Amino acid sequence: MIKPLGDRIVIKVIEDNEQTQGGIFIPDSAKEKPQKGEVVAIGMGELTEKGDRKPLDVKVGDVVLYAKYAGTDVKLGDDLFKILSVKDALGILE
Repeated sequence: MIKPLGDRIVIKVIEDNEQTQGGIFIPDSAKEKPQKGEVVAIGMGELTEKGDRKPLDVKVGDVVLYAKYAGTDVKLGDDLFKILSVKDALGILE
């Protein structure tokens, strides 16, 4: 697994269905980039000027929305992960 540094998080990308409700399959070229994922690892937090660590707003297991072109894609086996700064996480889905 990947251990992120600083204020970065690793998320497992959650891809939407490849088929519409009417049964039409959507080709990869027509799909929008996924913007939702489950947090699987978090860094230790941002280092402040005093040398303390600022805790992150997310925790492992949270499902987050993130900016469309944020982060770096990493493929491990059949799974797609993204490493991004916690600042690129837009919100937590409840």
